[in-house]
Amino acid sequence: MTIFESALGKWLIIIGIGLGISLIPCPPEVKIEGWRIFAIFVATIVGFVLQPVPIGVLSLMVITVAALLNIVRVDVMLEGYGSATIWLIACAYFLSKGFEKSGLGRRISLIFVRTIGTSSLKLGYALVCSDLFFAPGMPSITARSGAVIFPIINGLCDIFESKPGPTARKIGSYLMIVEVQCTCICSSMFLTAMASNPLAYALALAAGVNISWGDWAIFSIVPGLLSLAILPYLIYKIYPPKLISTPEAPQMAKKELEKMGPMTKHEKIQLCVFLLCLGLWITGGITKINATTIALLGIVILLLTGVLNWKDCLNNNSGWDAFVWMAPVFTMGGLLGKYGVMKWLGASIGTAIGGYSWPITMLFVVLVYLYSGYAFASLTAHIAAFYPPMIVLLLTSGAPPIMSAVILAAFSSLSGAFTQYSGAHAPVFFGAGFVDQRSWLKLGFINSLALVLIWGLSGILWWKVTGYY
Repeated sequence: MTIFESALGKWLIIIGIGLGISLIPCPPEVKIEGWRIFAIFVATIVGFVLQPVPIGVLSLMVITVAALLNIVRVDVMLEGYGSATIWLIACAYFLSKGFEKSGLGRRISLIFVRTIGTSSLKLGYALVCSDLFFAPGMPSITARSGAVIFPIINGLCDIFESKPGPTARKIGSYLMIVEVQCTCICSSMFLTAMASNPLAYALALAAGVNISWGDWAIFSIVPGLLSLAILPYLIYKIYPPKLISTPEAPQMAKKELEKMGPMTKHEKIQLCVFLLCLGLWITGGITKINATTIALLGIVILLLTGVLNWKDCLNNNSGWDAFVWMAPVFTMGGLLGKYGVMKWLGASIGTAIGGYSWPITMLFVVLVYLYSGYAFASLTAHIAAFYPPMIVLLLTSGAPPIMSAVILAAFSSLSGAFTQYSGAHAPVFFGAGFVDQRSWLKLGFINSLALVLIWGLSGILWWKVTGYY
């Protein structure tokens, strides 16, 4: 291990970058307070990537250091914890727990398998349908794919005697890679489909773009559905399973559903809460009810009816961890906009790439943004690092605001299937041992090219029809 791989070395890099930026003369367009915050912000993002300590600990250190150095008052740094957006992120994890605990998530997935799972290809689409059903109201990609769908895939692999090793390609490898790819597509389609999507929403808001739940869904629905229709078949052709017909799968699902028995009261309540939240999110533009208020309503109902108990919320470590570390990032993002840093950054990058028209700029930005995902082991860290400067660059170039905000957010999710470390869900599937690293990376890259084409060609037509540009 070299010194730069040790905790000490990582701290030297983080501190060095922060000090280095702070010592650079402040650009005339930026206030000195903003430049100091920018130095801390960049150092924080580098810290999220290197992780010498858990990112929650790092975030608390950032708040403390900013206050001790008199760069930002502690009460200002803590304002992020009162943000509705940050609470929406925490609520995402709590709502997801209801699907898992009640058993509704497993039941619905089994119903799809029982109904259409008579071949390997159809089983792939059954997984896609399950994920798409949950996505709008189960805002955790890890809970959705890892806690609900992954165990069902494992059960199917057992039935068909497909294990890691010589029999992996029988069916297990195909099902694993389809779910990993398609859960990221589902996460790109709705504001509430992934816990880090609200962070992109917050950063867009800091840049002056307000995205509604409906805007996000309408913008993404056509390219998203086309991607879900094409990718399982594409994977089937380039990475085919050896087993074609799977008549045993519906029988397995039927037996499992019989073991579960009729829908329980908690499952029915969870389904009603899901439909209620979904309906209110869809009509939010009319009712003017905040998305976080809707999520809180859902959680309160689940708590009062016993679907969840308070310990389920208290013990949700992932939810509280995200709450703790995202708030300072949200606060600093707002301050960077307030003090002119984001405007300066966008203008500087725009000058550097030659001042092209916004369509050319958008193509360049989207590709850079998408493939920069290879450098990150966290979708949220990727958003925190790249989303602010990229959206400002797009807005500065004259690109349509809603289009700029949502396409970047959507491509954040799409990058989550590139590598075995891109998102929190990926290690779960890679660790199962069905897909080797070379195949994973190869398929991730091929699918990324397909997604760029699908979103580019179908998106342009759809966004023109819907008036987003």
